[in-house]
Amino acid sequence: MRLAYIRVSTIEQNEQRQIEAMNKYNIEKWFIEKISAKDINRPKLQELLDFAREGDTIHIHDFSRLARSTKDLLDIVEHLNSKGIILVSNKENIDTSTPTGKLMLTMIGAINEFERTNLLERQKEGIAIAKREKKYKGRKPIAIPHFEEHYHRYLRREISKSELAKELKISRPTLNKLISEYKTTADSN
Repeated sequence: MRLAYIRVSTIEQNEQRQIEAMNKYNIEKWFIEKISAKDINRPKLQELLDFAREGDTIHIHDFSRLARSTKDLLDIVEHLNSKGIILVSNKENIDTSTPTGKLMLTMIGAINEFERTNLLERQKEGIAIAKREKKYKGRKPIAIPHFEEHYHRYLRREISKSELAKELKISRPTLNKLISEYKTTADSN
């Protein structure tokens, strides 16, 4: 089955340009939405991914309509490949059923991984330099006024860790860290 995914970011934008570009493919089912591509949790995209079956072809106008980030794009393509679904991008002229299309997506993936590795390396180098120059502050410490009282309520089983974390507006791992720090301080006194 020939499927099409059409997306524009806002209600004011018009999807007609994308629809007209897809008409030459004799699309049998359309999935159209007006929503940002900040992530892949989009109703019509999820509906498309659930609906598509092995042997189907999904047509898109261009990769930016499907995903904003390379990682999201590659995750979607990997999902489609695992189900035996072909992806065709009109603007980039890439068809994942062809060897050239597969090669292009592999190259995009490799470039994404290379960029991510370089970013992490630059971040580590920057932190090391800042530490050496005594400019690195790290994450600001979280201070909870009267933490001892909250902690003792937890010890008396008046409140669970999850409830306490919600009450203090912090995550469970942060609460665990604060408890550990409190115990260390209390033991050393």
